[in-house]
Amino acid sequence: MREGEVVERQTVGSTIKRMWAEHKFSGKQVVIGVGNQRVVVRDLDLPAMPMAQVRSSLPFQVADLIPVAVDDAILDYLPTGVRQGEGGDVMQGLLVAATKDTVGANTAAVEVAGLRPTVVDLSAFALARVMARGEALEHTVAVLDVGARVTTVAVVTRGVPRMVRMLPSGGQDVTEAVAAALQIPLDQAEVAKRAIGVGFATAPEHQRAAEQITTVVSALVEAVRNTLVYYASSHPGEGVEHVFLTGGASHLPGLGQYLSTATRLPVSAGQPLDNVEVARGVASDRLAEEQHTLAIALGLAMGAAA
Repeated sequence: MREGEVVERQTVGSTIKRMWAEHKFSGKQVVIGVGNQRVVVRDLDLPAMPMAQVRSSLPFQVADLIPVAVDDAILDYLPTGVRQGEGGDVMQGLLVAATKDTVGANTAAVEVAGLRPTVVDLSAFALARVMARGEALEHTVAVLDVGARVTTVAVVTRGVPRMVRMLPSGGQDVTEAVAAALQIPLDQAEVAKRAIGVGFATAPEHQRAAEQITTVVSALVEAVRNTLVYYASSHPGEGVEHVFLTGGASHLPGLGQYLSTATRLPVSAGQPLDNVEVARGVASDRLAEEQHTLAIALGLAMGAAA
C-alpha cells in the first residue's frame, strides 16, 4: 500500500485471502472504502433533478472542478439539501471524483482474493454514517480518522456529511520520525512513540524523538484546524461543536488534548460500537478496546445494509 492506495495487488490480495481463510468468513461480497489524495470531494450546487439525471450530467458539469480529466475519473454525487434559487429549486451536495486507477487497483486486489466487490464507498461517508448517531444527530461534529498515511476529516451536520478532506499524514509518519531520531527499527519506534506521546515531559535520551513527534503532529493538527476554520467561515452558524477521534493512530497519548487546545473544541475518542448490538459469543472486551480501528469498516457495512 502507498498513501491509502493498493500498489501491489497480488500481495494485498493474497493477504486478504489468507485472512478470509483464517477467520472462516463465509461471505464473498464486500464493500470497498476509498479515501486518499486521489479522491476529490467538492461542494457542488445543481438544478434540482432526479438522481439518474444528476449522475448522467456530472461529466459535463465538473470538468473545471477536478484536477484530472473527466474520462479518467469515476464521479458520484451526494445531495445534502435543497435551497431556493432564482430559477427554481437548487440541489446542494458533494461531488466525489476518484481516479479510475485508484478504484481499479483496490477492486483488483479484492478480486485476487476471490471476493466480489459490490459497492465502492467513500471512507468519509462511512465515518459519518457510524459516528453521527444518537446525540450527535442534533449537532455539527467532525470525525477525524487518523490512519497510517491518510487522515480523513468528515464534518457532519445533523447526520449529513457537509465537508470532507483527506490529509496526507498519519501515524506511520510519526513512527518513521521516531525511528530516524532514535536510530531504531520501525517496530521498536512504534512502541517508543506510544511511550513518549505528544506534549509530555520526556527523558533526555528521548528528547530528539519527542521533538520529531511534535513536528509531525503539529503539522497535522494545524491542517485539521484550518479545515474546521474554513468550514465555520463558509457555513455561518454551523461551526463544529465536537471532534471525535478514530483510526489506528488516534490513540497516540496526548493527541486529543493537543487537538483540543489547537481547535478550542472538545475532543473525545470515537465509540463506533455505542449504537451497535454485538452478538453473543463475540469477545466484546477486545472489541471495545479496539473499536477506534473499526469505524470505517462498520460504516461501510451499515451503508451496505441500508
